[in-house]
Amino acid sequence: MSTAIEVRGLRMSYGAADVLRGIDLDIPRGEVFALLGPNGAGKTTTIEILEGFRGRSAGEVQVLGVDPERGGDAWRARLGMVLQTWHDHRRWQVRELVAHLGSYYDDPRDPDELLAALGLTEQAAQRVGLLSGGQRRRLDVALGIVGRPDLLFLDEPTTGFDPEARQEFHRLIEKLAADEGMTVLLTTHDLVEAERLAGRIAILVDGRIAMHGAPADLARAVQAQSRVRWVEDGEERARATDDPSALAWELHRRFDGPVPGLEVRRPSLEESYLDLVGRAA
Repeated sequence: MSTAIEVRGLRMSYGAADVLRGIDLDIPRGEVFALLGPNGAGKTTTIEILEGFRGRSAGEVQVLGVDPERGGDAWRARLGMVLQTWHDHRRWQVRELVAHLGSYYDDPRDPDELLAALGLTEQAAQRVGLLSGGQRRRLDVALGIVGRPDLLFLDEPTTGFDPEARQEFHRLIEKLAADEGMTVLLTTHDLVEAERLAGRIAILVDGRIAMHGAPADLARAVQAQSRVRWVEDGEERARATDDPSALAWELHRRFDGPVPGLEVRRPSLEESYLDLVGRAA
């Protein structure tokens, strides 16, 4: 089976409130896929349905060939999950917790090898509640992959991280994807994070996928208008345009030479993404 996740017409409603409004997704095995969108777009609801923790209102869903609403223990053992936050396990020692959770799987990873791979050997005997944010996130990943999952869910994994911890976590996920060939579904509201980690991105806005594709393709597709400024008749003028080169050439011909105060500002990818979110909401 070459596809890890297949979703058709996924809908979720709470009373009269529509959270998901017909989502289609295809995620091949071995891909790192990012579900990107602002808070409240429906990312976590989507993940919870795919994990089998939440029922759906309508649509067809297959995760590793199984409908999550009917997935049993053997199916769940093939999934790894890193939730947004954890509020338990604080008194466990790091190695003790990894070994304990690993004992529930038929072929768990060796706890010491796993901690070494994730840079947690020195914290093996430390209590979970004393770990730093970056160390705790590495432990979360250890707990998520100790059972050798085929599919790893990462739900906004770097929320609240400082820049150094975020970079450290990104390097860890890149290493796992490269070394393990694991399928990863990442949700985030951070465009830079999605662009760095994912081979493909789907932008979820107001319960719908507004756009999807490779980061470079999305950068071209969501490009917001450029802004061209110049001075004419002693006043500063400005115009938004999809083709700043054409406008600059028009101005050059009008002035029959250099354009006073000409400035062309192209939007960043982040600005374009925010523009798309604003237009689609």
